Amino acid sequence: MVRKMLRCRHVIRQIQVPLLRAHSTGSNPPGSDDPNDLHPIRRTFRLLGKDMRKIKEFFVPKEDQFDSENKPQPIATSSKFNFSGEKGSIDEFPTHCDVLIIGGGGMGSSIAYWLKQKARDGLNVVVVEKDIKHERSATRVSINGLSHHFALPETIQMSLFAADFLREAPEHFGTDIPIKYMPYGHLVLAGEADAEMLKQTSQLQNDLGARNELLTADRLASKFPWLNTKGIALGCYGQEREGWFDPWALLANYKRAAHGYGAHFVHGEAVAFEFVSQADIIVSNAEKSGYQSLDKVIIQQPGGAKRAIKFALCVIAAGINSGDVARLARIGLGEGVLHLPLPIDARKRYMYKIKTQDQSAPGMAMPMVVDATAGTYIRRVGLGGDYVCGHNALPGEKVSADNLDVDPTYFNERILPALIERVPAFANAKVVNSMAGLYDYNVYDDNGILGPHPYYHNLYIASGFSGQGIQQTPALGRAISELIMDGQFRTLDLSRLGFDRLIVDKPMYEFHALN
Repeated sequence: MVRKMLRCRHVIRQIQVPLLRAHSTGSNPPGSDDPNDLHPIRRTFRLLGKDMRKIKEFFVPKEDQFDSENKPQPIATSSKFNFSGEKGSIDEFPTHCDVLIIGGGGMGSSIAYWLKQKARDGLNVVVVEKDIKHERSATRVSINGLSHHFALPETIQMSLFAADFLREAPEHFGTDIPIKYMPYGHLVLAGEADAEMLKQTSQLQNDLGARNELLTADRLASKFPWLNTKGIALGCYGQEREGWFDPWALLANYKRAAHGYGAHFVHGEAVAFEFVSQADIIVSNAEKSGYQSLDKVIIQQPGGAKRAIKFALCVIAAGINSGDVARLARIGLGEGVLHLPLPIDARKRYMYKIKTQDQSAPGMAMPMVVDATAGTYIRRVGLGGDYVCGHNALPGEKVSADNLDVDPTYFNERILPALIERVPAFANAKVVNSMAGLYDYNVYDDNGILGPHPYYHNLYIASGFSGQGIQQTPALGRAISELIMDGQFRTLDLSRLGFDRLIVDKPMYEFHALN
């Protein structure tokens, strides 16, 4: 409790100065000696003119920063969110900031968006990303789905929050980069071993505001005649607040909106932390030298140069690299609480685009089918007989962040037999395209870690959401922003997802078919 109070006091002390400075700006420019500036009528018109310029800048769209394939450029810059005040710049290297976010993928960019959307110029936010093309980001192999088929209240609530957020995306981001949210149901299929769990989770989901129905094998066969129900005991079909969307568009909107509000995006890799002793903070089991907080991060830029950024607060949202960044902060290498590592690892996902012209193949009304008996998923894409399907590598399979090759035998050996078993019309399907990618996976309990680190008063973690992160970024980014700005969760109570559960060894296992 004492440590949490100290953390809150430190956070308030670190951010209240820029906040007060932002809100204490007077009507006259500092140092102005023009007597006309003191006239109340002129002062009123000057303020009104300033407000009208802001309104114009907000509503007049800027040129999009997208390439011909509708994918975000390395750093999205100009946008209609062109508010007055200091703007983030990729040409300037910030040496100081209030909040440093390590990781500029969906999670980190969402955090930056929510922080700047709320604080504007009152909070200086810097995002560091080494992979500006996001070639090793989990977004690359996102299944694009928005689903509430989970077993934990927190995960269900985050998905329902995301459904409302994506539905209202034009109000948050404008319409320049459409997120293409398509409301479609998801169909989760379970065998006898998982049927009871599917019943329980369905009840919980409906209690929390979702709407889905349980279907027996006979009802599944009647509703989806292209589906082979052999080995299926029960199905759960989502009827509202589910669908799929363009994850690249969501990421691009986060980045350009955050940038428009004034966030700085830095291309580089965090390679070290610098620490500072704080005698006013006493922590049990601290090292002999006393308590040391994180003070600076050393960033290695693409050309090899190393520069430091001093920060008040730091957020680790580095995806598959989160565990490595945590080790730079001595997490997993120290004494006491610091001996516990951040258990984030990389896991591989294979995705394929297949085509079939079989007349009995599923039509446009096909839901996203998630087969828990085989760990595969598939959904239709467009009108040309195309489908997207995928499968996650086994938990024990060794992967490398440098190996994004697709095993040519993987589809025929691991995926195609399961697809044909479930949908016989795919017997003649051909692979049109394929790709593999990595996502951050929490090897402790398959669930994300979110919130403050129990040792460092100025460190937060947002990582390990096991392939479901992009659909949860709206809620997770807002949650971290609330912890930083308000000192507590406000929209959703996600405190059970904190690092503390590793200390007391209380895992929070999630049920969904793709893990």
